[in-house]
Amino acid sequence: MGKGDKKTKRGKINIGSYGKLRPKRGKFKIKPKTVKGTKNK
Repeated sequence: MGKGDKKTKRGKINIGSYGKLRPKRGKFKIKPKTVKGTKNK
């Protein structure tokens, strides 16, 4: 288990693939900032 193992995070970093242990960055994970002066009704 290590750099050559496809099932570990370190192995996926070395190979350059993604999966369950090394997910790609989410598209909508960052919440938008609220602007001062506006209220949600």
